[in-house]
Amino acid sequence: MRRPVIAANWKMNKKIEEAQAFLDEFIPLVWNEREVDIVIAPPFTALYTMANLLRITNIGLAAQDLFYEDKGAYTGEISPVMLTDIGCSYVIIGHSERRIYFGETDEIVNKKFRAARRHGLEVIFCIGESLSEREAGMTFDVLKRQISEGIRDISSDGLIIAYEPVWAIGTGKTATPDQAQEAHESIRKTLSHLYGEPAKGVRILYGGSVTPENADVLMACPDVDGALVGGASLKADSFAGIVKYNKQ
Repeated sequence: MRRPVIAANWKMNKKIEEAQAFLDEFIPLVWNEREVDIVIAPPFTALYTMANLLRITNIGLAAQDLFYEDKGAYTGEISPVMLTDIGCSYVIIGHSERRIYFGETDEIVNKKFRAARRHGLEVIFCIGESLSEREAGMTFDVLKRQISEGIRDISSDGLIIAYEPVWAIGTGKTATPDQAQEAHESIRKTLSHLYGEPAKGVRILYGGSVTPENADVLMACPDVDGALVGGASLKADSFAGIVKYNKQ
């Protein structure tokens, strides 16, 4: 059975003081939660503080991105070595906002993925189609390309994929359970072609306007193994409600 992952992506939100206040409220709400892996990805400026506060909790720390070299003349970048040094165990790679605003290609995503793996970071690998691609009937082709290129030369061990339809990120629109399951099933079929039997163990998360109100029905889909949460993860009670979704 695949263990669910509920991850928070705070994006460019929360100063250090705000991050501390969030954890003061959030940790007691989920302290006894042992059925899911909980992960929080704050902005880089809060990583060190968060690492210290999360050290003895059941919550993992993620970075929102990294660079694919260990060190060098790369002004403004953060290496996987720096992330592990500060206490990160996860990193988000390939988010649509990185692809759209910063021009990240599948090739760049793959280089980052391999760099993260070299240093033992667990990767939450994001894929997803735009509204125009969905309307053109290209969803499955886009997902297949992003997977095939993004995980080139990557083993299936510990692989976590986050399906985030771009048209549902921060828009308030959510894929229906049928749409989510259809996409997740397609992803798993592609993984099966690449990895064979081990694909059954890959965890596939849904991301795109996940809330406490729709978490139960999304998580009930056979191939949905968790959630990558944006806006609803910024409030402690809201994110805790998603973490504690109905697991029946």
